[in-house]
Amino acid sequence: MHRAPDGTAYDLNGPDNAPVVVLIHGLGLNRACWQWTVPALTDRYRVLSYDLYGHGQSAPPSDTPNLTFFSQQLSTLLDHCGMDTAVLAGFSLGGMIARRFAQDAPDRTDALVILHSPHKRSPEAQDAILKRVEQACLEGPNSTVEAALERWFTRDFRQANPDMMDTVRRWVTANDIAIYHTIYRVLADGIDEITAPTPPITCPTLVITGDEDYGNGPEMTHAIAREIDGAQTMILSGLRHMALAEAPDAINAPLRSFLEKLDSQK
Repeated sequence: MHRAPDGTAYDLNGPDNAPVVVLIHGLGLNRACWQWTVPALTDRYRVLSYDLYGHGQSAPPSDTPNLTFFSQQLSTLLDHCGMDTAVLAGFSLGGMIARRFAQDAPDRTDALVILHSPHKRSPEAQDAILKRVEQACLEGPNSTVEAALERWFTRDFRQANPDMMDTVRRWVTANDIAIYHTIYRVLADGIDEITAPTPPITCPTLVITGDEDYGNGPEMTHAIAREIDGAQTMILSGLRHMALAEAPDAINAPLRSFLEKLDSQK
């Protein structure tokens, strides 16, 4: 583990001079959620994974969190690591941060991989997530984690993998009750910043979700892709939100293929 001057905890893996891929985790998680992805990349890519402010081993946010705040964290980290540009792969909230960064620093964004990330929600879905934010504010992450595990993993996988459920549960419940809800609100309210981006995002983009990811489903994936010229979509059959942990190859294979295609076009 490395630590940047601003308190960001991060890991670097893979060859020193290889193309850079940055992995950005989702709400309540930490960089350990990429443990099933990193080994699929590090023979050919320099992989940077890090903890968002207020998560894992990183410092708490120094200001009220929003997408621009997290975009600046990434910019500062790239500067610290001496990286000019990168491919950004963002999961859920991380996919929102990746899109914000692509708007803020298009010259530093080689490509995007957006995993299980939201677009504009229906009024009913927006009301539901705001209720979860309020619940997290009053009662902390313990109050929302069991419902989250049901949304994130299929029933059969949950039943067959109690150790993984315990691991993910520990990641979520380790979050500070005073901070967690403020970042949860970014997931809920930040979507307007990255919907119909102006100027539009133009870098190569791959958008993936599962057909059972009910909060970030296929219709959202296609909506994200429609706003990015040339973006590709992939819908994973029989998988929910955390496909990267439940079925790593379902994410790793298209991610690797996308990266190799980018390399071939240079």
